[in-house]
Amino acid sequence: MTASVEFTESAEVAQIDAHQHYWDPARGDYGWLTPSLSGLYRRFLPGDLAPLRASCGVARTVLVQAAPTLDETRYLLDLARHDDSIAGVVGWVPLDDARAPDIIADLAREPKLRAVRPMLQDLPDDDWIATADIARGVQALIAHELAFDALIFARHAAALDAFLARYPTLRVVIDHGAKPPLKDGAASFETWSRAITRLARHDNAHCKVSGLATEAASGWDDDTLRPVIAHLLASFGANRLMWGSDWPVLNLNGDYARWHASARRLLAHLDAHERAAVFGGNAAAFYRL
Repeated sequence: MTASVEFTESAEVAQIDAHQHYWDPARGDYGWLTPSLSGLYRRFLPGDLAPLRASCGVARTVLVQAAPTLDETRYLLDLARHDDSIAGVVGWVPLDDARAPDIIADLAREPKLRAVRPMLQDLPDDDWIATADIARGVQALIAHELAFDALIFARHAAALDAFLARYPTLRVVIDHGAKPPLKDGAASFETWSRAITRLARHDNAHCKVSGLATEAASGWDDDTLRPVIAHLLASFGANRLMWGSDWPVLNLNGDYARWHASARRLLAHLDAHERAAVFGGNAAAFYRL
């Protein structure tokens, strides 16, 4: 048995943004969010995103954690309880904690908790996902039908490959296309391409078409992102990709409407059913929204 998800509904599906954030720096647990990031160092809440979503026809979102704390996860779940546009929450739990199964069981009582994300890119050990003592936590995710977001670079591919093989019934989605090195030259791009091909061989692996503008140089356009999206599509197929904005991080090098329009153009060659899957149906199926 595998955790492969296939979208089989009608092509007429409301759009879902599979990856966005809300935060309040005053909460004090966003270690990466400092005043030097002046465009991001302020409160971002549903009212800020609502007009941007509406202008692009995006009905609902998946709200993703931005701090490695249980307090932030509970903060996001509280936001979700009061806003129907938040279809699901990707939270954080200490998977290597002996209490992880109990923590997950408690959080899983919240109907909008749909996945967890351990922020692998920020951990000092690139192999943590393959070597840490997390089996009990992962088995709890599977038991509660929760998914797993993998925030990685290409350098994490070997460890994630081992993790995917070890837990074939766990639904895993790679955030931001594993952050392709769009500013680093052909050799780095080739390393990323091989990593994506390797990970896509696992039926339980899915991938988000998100965060790509942030990895590009300023002034990016469709042609900048075309090779990345072409490789993601060739590797995962339309049935395992989901579009996300990564807003408001996106604001560092783009904006919501610009990125949404670019992604629509770059995927315009897909048939209507496939486009509906990438822009909503796959997220609904993967996260069981």
